[in-house]
Amino acid sequence: MESKNNKKTIRAWAMFDWANSAYNLVITSTIFPAYYVAITTTATNGGRVTFFGKSFVNTALSDYALSAAYLVIVLLLPILSSIADYRGNKKIFMQFFTAIGAISCCTLYFFKADSIELGIIAFALAAIGYSGGFVFYNSYLPEIATTDMQDSVSAKGFTYGYIGSVLLQLICFVFVLKPELFGIVDKTFPARLSFLLVGLWWMGFALIPFTVLPKGSPNAQKHDHNIIKGGFIELGKVWQQVKNMPLLKRFLPAFFFYSMGVQTIMLVATGFAAKELHMPTAALITTILIIQLVAIAGANIMSRLSGKYGNVKVLIMVVIIWILVCAAAYLTTTSTQFYIVAAVVGLVMGGIQSMSRSTYSKYLPENIPDTASFFSFYDVTEKLAIVGGVFSFGFFEELTGSPRNSVLVLAIFFIVGLILLLSLLSAGKKFKKNKDFSAV
Repeated sequence: MESKNNKKTIRAWAMFDWANSAYNLVITSTIFPAYYVAITTTATNGGRVTFFGKSFVNTALSDYALSAAYLVIVLLLPILSSIADYRGNKKIFMQFFTAIGAISCCTLYFFKADSIELGIIAFALAAIGYSGGFVFYNSYLPEIATTDMQDSVSAKGFTYGYIGSVLLQLICFVFVLKPELFGIVDKTFPARLSFLLVGLWWMGFALIPFTVLPKGSPNAQKHDHNIIKGGFIELGKVWQQVKNMPLLKRFLPAFFFYSMGVQTIMLVATGFAAKELHMPTAALITTILIIQLVAIAGANIMSRLSGKYGNVKVLIMVVIIWILVCAAAYLTTTSTQFYIVAAVVGLVMGGIQSMSRSTYSKYLPENIPDTASFFSFYDVTEKLAIVGGVFSFGFFEELTGSPRNSVLVLAIFFIVGLILLLSLLSAGKKFKKNKDFSAV
């Protein structure tokens, strides 16, 4: 494997974020939620849909579908990532999940009001493909960058992702908002074409990292166990190591709780605005574009602040802002207020994702042979947070009749995360003399 901090390798690694972040923006954040709410809300059904014979609130159904998708990932990734690193073939798994995600996005081209089951299943499979590839993508970070460079390299990945997704969004933006310029008569066609383009974009640009990145860890080991058994054995070893890492075992619970809020807000914001504020598709797309552009600055600002104040202190500050965001979202009643909240979300969204990943990476011992196994804990923690957060949001919406009440539940998750981060900060002071944690 090439030496760490190789510019070509880092650029290729970041291009994976460029490739699949278009899914995160178009499918989960803008066009799909707006399209889904539009085709499933009529005067007769009142926003309820039938899925394999059972009736659901439309947005609650999509929330449940995402929860189920991420639960599948939670069950699969600990096994797959351990196997991948044990055998040194993590790139094959990246390619496998990329294919699932990209093909599912292309399948959404056929999603219409009379094919709810097809749309929801493809929507869930795309989520599995997206999140599945990320655990192997993340596990490359400590292998391609030294500890002192991981904050900036992590930020570069998110920056590439934001730029790439915004570029495709702008392309989709043109024919979604101005279909008459292209002679488009079918009102569903622009959105469905966007889903197809996401799949092609995802698969096409992913070829760059697949060509440049190494096959897997240079320290990967061979074993004589059954491939599934070997994965569980290796996972057990990692768990034992995590329990003996005082800072890492404190960071993961904090990350879990504040991620329940962060990831859920990112996934449900568009549906919330469409239903509660009745914002048109054009306004929703514009808002999410603002978030993406501001997030580029946010990821880099947080990276610089971490160098001055340390990662944990910056995370504490950002989580406090997220708590205020929840309070503001609950009180929001106009489009202008939503724009302001969205701008703040953009500033802290990129920062908290990038900072969380690099903080976790810094807590890992150097030269470990199974970074994919360790990063599976990180990704499983995040995916479990999504399962709990998104399911809670949908459940309380169905229970209370309004997604606005679900926002208060997210605020509670952030408060718990804040308390745990303060505990981590206190524990970190005891390790101040340890060079491995001096920047954290």
